[in-house]
Amino acid sequence: MRLNTLFGRNDQPRKRVGLRRLLPIFILGIGALALFYNYALPHLFRLRFHLGLSRYDLGFYGFAPSQRYHSFHEQSPIVQISPAGAKCDQRYTFLAPRGDSVEHPGPMIIDAKGELVWMKYNRGTTQDFKVQHYKGQDYLSYWQGDEEDGHGRGSWYMLDSTYTPQYIITPAGELEGDLHDIQITVNDTAILSIYEPIPADLTSVGGPEQGWIYEGIVQEIDIESGELLFEWRSSHTYHPEDSYQELAGKGHERTLGFDYFHMNSVDKDDQGRYLVSGRHTHTITCIDSSGDVLWTLGGKQNKFTDLSEGTATGFKWQHDARWHGENQITIFDNVVNDAAYNTEASHGLSLELDIPAREAKVSQRYDHPLGIMAVSQGNLQVLDTGNVLVGWGHSSAFTEFSHDGEMICDTHFGASAWFNFGRIVSYRVMKGSWVGSPDTLPDVAMVGDGIFVSWNGATEVVSWVLEVWDGDNLEKMTFVAVDKVERSGFETRIPFPADDAISYYRVAAIDAKGEVLGRTEVYSPRGAPPEDTSFGPPLGVTAIMIFLLVCLLCGLYYAVTRQRSHIGALYQLVRSKEDDSDSDSERGDSSV
Repeated sequence: MRLNTLFGRNDQPRKRVGLRRLLPIFILGIGALALFYNYALPHLFRLRFHLGLSRYDLGFYGFAPSQRYHSFHEQSPIVQISPAGAKCDQRYTFLAPRGDSVEHPGPMIIDAKGELVWMKYNRGTTQDFKVQHYKGQDYLSYWQGDEEDGHGRGSWYMLDSTYTPQYIITPAGELEGDLHDIQITVNDTAILSIYEPIPADLTSVGGPEQGWIYEGIVQEIDIESGELLFEWRSSHTYHPEDSYQELAGKGHERTLGFDYFHMNSVDKDDQGRYLVSGRHTHTITCIDSSGDVLWTLGGKQNKFTDLSEGTATGFKWQHDARWHGENQITIFDNVVNDAAYNTEASHGLSLELDIPAREAKVSQRYDHPLGIMAVSQGNLQVLDTGNVLVGWGHSSAFTEFSHDGEMICDTHFGASAWFNFGRIVSYRVMKGSWVGSPDTLPDVAMVGDGIFVSWNGATEVVSWVLEVWDGDNLEKMTFVAVDKVERSGFETRIPFPADDAISYYRVAAIDAKGEVLGRTEVYSPRGAPPEDTSFGPPLGVTAIMIFLLVCLLCGLYYAVTRQRSHIGALYQLVRSKEDDSDSDSERGDSSV
């Protein structure tokens, strides 16, 4: 028997079969290109690769590199500070990281080196974390609740120096607090931001006649009694046609209203003038104590002449409008929103207003050297040193500038090449002073031949002292100090003595005066549970690597099996005439 390849008269049918096989592959290819163009390509444009990126910013350590601890169960961001030797403001930084790459979201305090000072794991959404002054005392304030359709439904919390909630603030009436802002005034009142769905005619923007909008409400209340002192509603001044936000199918239901105004900051000066930022109308509105609008800056109702070639009134999708004197305000100009990626970067603005003449000009602009596009969130804080801190919101970074706009210190708490994906964000980032004295005990864990100790929120600890039981009286235990170690960050390691006679130990926290601030519970080194120190790479990065490896193996398997089937299609065993005659003779022989 011979091997004969399939040529000659069988060649033409094989070609027709090949074309029929190519047709579905061609159709699948067109579909794949369409999917790539519509879904993959827009994400590729969001990448921000450029020369000089570190391994941190490229994402080698994950989208949001995090620090784990032995004595503390939560994780905190690992930050990258530049340039080398940057002289950052040495006060604490207040932020509330959240996002798909954040395992433990919630309010957080870090020091100038990026070391954790305090954090609280909140399962809901936490925003607008900062220090505020009330009745001669500093409080930590933040909003916590559920995020719904771009706004919030929750309450504001005020924590004292022990991190105990002393006040829970809610709006007056049957309303729920919005996540965007709370400001405590010099008169010890609170200004709140609120969203409420109300019926509205949306035919002017292509919507239903009996539709729904989200109205922005400003309330000022007495914190102690909850009494309503002032209220202003956006629908009395602005209408759906004033918005730059697309309707996008919204407005047909109460729970999916048209967010035409999107109020995201409220402020009040010592003259009693309220300042309200409307992101979707591109407006900053000044309101007097009677609720009358004094003027509007920006947007379709702008009342000011721009002396800075459109920059002073042409801000878009902005956040965080604040008073700084009678005629000076600052804003964070996002420039872009979720649906408007372009090449123009977000920036901070300081604006000087001539209110009687209705003229506005830019007195200073604060730009990030990488040209960050913060599609949402963000803030600008003028420090008492004259420097300016800009939080980039949707992009996990905050930058300190000199008053003249020179960058002094740039801090990333996420990989910058992936900023536009929003894997880790913080609505605002603020600087301030704080003294924390938690009413909890320090935490400790023994790992190998060392003790790891931390105290979440304690700001005055400068050193730790290891104390061991003297072995004399078990009922009235006396401890002796055997080692003192300077505090080396949120968590400090203390070498444990190689002495089998030690039965019990504890660790004391010491302040700058040498006084004991608190002690851990008493522990036995023999009863210490084993600690898992194999942290490994971030879970998200591991999952992506496994997925890519599986895809690669599947591709190799497909390529090999496809090649084998292709060879089998080209070369087949066929019978020759001689084989046929041999077969006939064999059949004849067998019949005899």
